[in-house]
Amino acid sequence: MEIRAATGSDASQIMAIYNEAVTSSLVTFDIAPRKIDEQQEWIQDHGGSYPALVAVEGSRTIGFGALSPYRDRAGYRTTVEDSVYIATENRRRGAGRGLLEALVAHATASGFHAVIARMHSLNEASIGLHRSVGFFDVGTEREVGRKFGKWLDAVVMELILA
Repeated sequence: MEIRAATGSDASQIMAIYNEAVTSSLVTFDIAPRKIDEQQEWIQDHGGSYPALVAVEGSRTIGFGALSPYRDRAGYRTTVEDSVYIATENRRRGAGRGLLEALVAHATASGFHAVIARMHSLNEASIGLHRSVGFFDVGTEREVGRKFGKWLDAVVMELILA
């Protein structure tokens, strides 16, 4: 498995992974599948200090992750938020950990102070992954999302960078 920066040629495979999460799970609170032009734009928007990375095996993208600004206000500029998505058939094989560790290393090298993670409160795999890399629980936001006719809680986790 190789982890590298995402490029425009990764858009269709990233989109397939993301859209599966959108349409069949609570991994993301998003409810609208992305179109290819939206995915291309997302990749273009993730560069420099806020990269999009892919985990690839051969020519297949098996997962992706990204850093994004935490909030727009200037006082939050030293904090980023991470996201990691793995294709269903490739989960529990190390791609998520590899991506998250690469994102944390990038955030550290870029001079950020903290990384925030937010996930559905029942997403035990993501919660466990983040704990294994050193994230700690900040709290639970109750019923902040709605998908598939259900109210969703979000767990917030944080990692302070050295």
